[in-house]
Amino acid sequence: MSGSGHCLQLDVGNSRAKWRLLRDEHVVDRGNYRPDDEASQAVLLDCAEHVEQIWIASVAASATEDALAALLQQRWGTIPWFARTAAQTGTLRNSYAEPTRMGVDRWLAMLGARERLQGRLCVVDAGSALTIDIVSAEGQHEGGYIIPGPALMERALLLDTDRVRFAEDVGYALSPGKSTAEAVRHGIALAQAGALALALQQVGGEAMPLLFCGGAGETLMHLVQPPTGQWAPDLVFEGLAAMAALQGQGVSGRV
Repeated sequence: MSGSGHCLQLDVGNSRAKWRLLRDEHVVDRGNYRPDDEASQAVLLDCAEHVEQIWIASVAASATEDALAALLQQRWGTIPWFARTAAQTGTLRNSYAEPTRMGVDRWLAMLGARERLQGRLCVVDAGSALTIDIVSAEGQHEGGYIIPGPALMERALLLDTDRVRFAEDVGYALSPGKSTAEAVRHGIALAQAGALALALQQVGGEAMPLLFCGGAGETLMHLVQPPTGQWAPDLVFEGLAAMAALQGQGVSGRV
């Protein structure tokens, strides 16, 4: 199938999945799915009467993947295709001695970035974890970093310190905090932005374009001094579509 029908694409994490629905290669619907949330499941299963293609990028456990695949196949009679990290996909080459140990979300985000840009680049995926990956102009993964994301950092403080408690909902900024809430949130912002700045110093070379994705990606993009980079929230989906095309699955996926 190419250029017709519905294609359901899912980016499955440890606790939830993001999904988008394409029709004739254009995004027509999107949402979030949690296995323990009947309402989100109903929305997902009602998104289309017929789905001809189902593509999944997953970092979840095998049992979670199996349950999701069974649910989707029962609903639409379509066998899902799972993207997997490889030693090489197209011109993108993996640096890991055991390529499958790299999360497929990182791999697909890099693949999606290379669909957008030529030359050396950096992918910054700020979700549960902050991942920073460098790709050479030739497509070689030069290495990367995995750092606890904002929610994990905050949770660690709350779990392991008795006196760090607050009820205020404050945003992330780089200025010194003047309350416990501000000190925590601003400290996390400083850690995230500082880690990215130091990572870019470590990899050296000329300044390169940054592509940001993930739930906290846009916030981090605006914290970087000076602000730089592109906000690409669908980068994993774009990589999923690129890999599917390379492996003969069909639809490309334009917004």
